Amino acid sequence: MGTSEWHIERRASFDNESTITREPGNVPETGSLSIVVLGASGDLAKKKTFPALFHLYRQGFLPPDEVHIFGYARTKISDDELRNRLRSYLVPEKGVSPQQLEDLEKFLKLIKYVCGAYDSEDGFRLLDKEISEHEYLKNSVEGLSRRLFYLALPPSVYPSVCKMIKTCCMNKSDLGGWTRVVVEKPFGRDLQSAEELSTEIGKLFEEPQIYRIDHYLGKELVQNLLVLRFANRFFLPLWNRDNIDNVQIVFREDFGTEGRGGYFDQYGIIRDIIQNHLLQVLCLVAMEKPVSLKPEHIRDEKVKVLESVLPIRDDEVVLGQYEGYKDDPTVPDESNTPTFATVVLRIHNERWEGVPFILKAGKALNSRKAEIRVQFKDVPGDIFKCQKQGRNEFVIRLQPSEAIYMKLTVKQPGLEMSAVQSELDLSYGQRYQGVTIPEAYERLILDTIRGDQQHFVRRDELKASWQIFTPLLHRIDDGEFKPIPYKPGSRGPAEADQLLEQAGYVQTHGYIWIPPTL
Repeated sequence: MGTSEWHIERRASFDNESTITREPGNVPETGSLSIVVLGASGDLAKKKTFPALFHLYRQGFLPPDEVHIFGYARTKISDDELRNRLRSYLVPEKGVSPQQLEDLEKFLKLIKYVCGAYDSEDGFRLLDKEISEHEYLKNSVEGLSRRLFYLALPPSVYPSVCKMIKTCCMNKSDLGGWTRVVVEKPFGRDLQSAEELSTEIGKLFEEPQIYRIDHYLGKELVQNLLVLRFANRFFLPLWNRDNIDNVQIVFREDFGTEGRGGYFDQYGIIRDIIQNHLLQVLCLVAMEKPVSLKPEHIRDEKVKVLESVLPIRDDEVVLGQYEGYKDDPTVPDESNTPTFATVVLRIHNERWEGVPFILKAGKALNSRKAEIRVQFKDVPGDIFKCQKQGRNEFVIRLQPSEAIYMKLTVKQPGLEMSAVQSELDLSYGQRYQGVTIPEAYERLILDTIRGDQQHFVRRDELKASWQIFTPLLHRIDDGEFKPIPYKPGSRGPAEADQLLEQAGYVQTHGYIWIPPTL
């Protein structure tokens, strides 16, 4: 299927789906769409935002007769200079088809660059002028146009940028069009700073206009969680404290900070990964069934989970810092910042009382993966002596090699009646051959255009998540909690494995899941 055919087919889908959820007003969204990437010359924009927009364009979700893309930053460069900088991030250096190159050139022509400061009305009035000209050229009725502002910027400039957008770049009237703002994590450093940031932005925009993006919520298998839990009958009676012994949510990287040490040292692994990405996954694993799939119903249930989490206990935290972390010249010699953390959270409600949720994240470890591991309790009255084989586990492998598999005990083939552990395996690379799994940013940007906030963080959700971790983070910042050194390429501090055992996790020895080959 050629690109033009894709545009026709996907465009029909875009029009139909965009009417499902929308801010107040019954007028169809027929105005032009202006997407503004603020911080356009930065790494996040080049590596994630613009590639996601390009992929959406190639699939026909950003029709060129409606869409224009604006880059805004302080760097003084021309339109062509920005386009040339983006080129290598949008297509690979080798193996590019003529169709890809043609699409690339058409996409780059949609991009215009505006230079300006983040706290200056002059720059934003120029940006508004350029957007208005685009809307005029697209014959967009005033008030019907749509404006999406993506803040690929550090949180410190969010208030000034949002103020400039509100002052200079809003839609002139509300006839069915909209203005929406996407903000990246980290949303503050603790409860107080997050609330201050939310208050400042909340004075300028209504909650339905604010999209706090957490890209983990856009991952294919994270989005599959609700379907797995609530569309499969056999999970419903098992998903509780009577059957589940413990839950692990794990993020591991096999490399260190690699030149980002100065930036990372301001936040640490808890703020960077656990308080947002892993906690969001926990909510989807632990939440009750929502009334419907409406975004507010889903987010209501997530907030209930967060508000049920008990204060973190000191004996259920292990922090680590890999040896050599402070060799980075941008990292202070006396840094107390953890590059590894294992934290046990306990949810005080009827479903999960007594079940430890173990959140674990680290850099410079012996493998790279992100997964959810639900371990079930031992079989009562075990006539086959299965305990030596290991417990049943339900594992969702988020990355790499996306998969869903269930570890279970079966009879070893042969004449003897002996048990062995195996798996029921749904590996996406094998089952869905030829299907491209979209990047998280593609999905979330498209959700923003459609006005679907299901996979974005609501203000009360953000507040509840910071309430859980702020006391621990303040103690780390004050030097009261020290990270344990560990060797790069290891599993992390040995104390972390001891904490897992203390929490009830039983490791299976002699069994390793191997992704199936095609």
